[in-house]
Amino acid sequence: MGDRMKISIEEINKELAEEILIRCHEVDDEINEIVNKLEIENLIVLGYQNDQVHRIKLSDIYYFEAVDGKVYVYCKDDVFEVKQKLYELEELCKEKNCFRASKSTILNIAKISSIYPSISGRFEAVLDNGERAVVSRQYVPVLKNRLGLK
Repeated sequence: MGDRMKISIEEINKELAEEILIRCHEVDDEINEIVNKLEIENLIVLGYQNDQVHRIKLSDIYYFEAVDGKVYVYCKDDVFEVKQKLYELEELCKEKNCFRASKSTILNIAKISSIYPSISGRFEAVLDNGERAVVSRQYVPVLKNRLGLK
């Protein structure tokens, strides 16, 4: 037996449900990382833009924001409307790199390039696309915890 993990792909009939099966001797950090990555890639949010429906991967989402009773999803260059409420999205994404940053926003931690303290206990997060998002005071401990900061 070599050290390399064997990777097999089997094309199946369209009527069958697709699945990914991992056979391993033990579930270690590497296996958990692979599973997390697959789950994130697998999570799709439907975004609406001019009567068109787009399938958006969670890994392409920078943040969600509620504005005037509607919820929008922000990607690198595009904004889409989503039908879910913010609390539903929070539930859906909470295990997947996202966290509530304020009453009206949920940020994707994977898209944060830097954070720094702002006024009155808040933090500001700079995202990979240069956008800035405020992290409210009550959510700062959550962010620090998720980033492994004390």
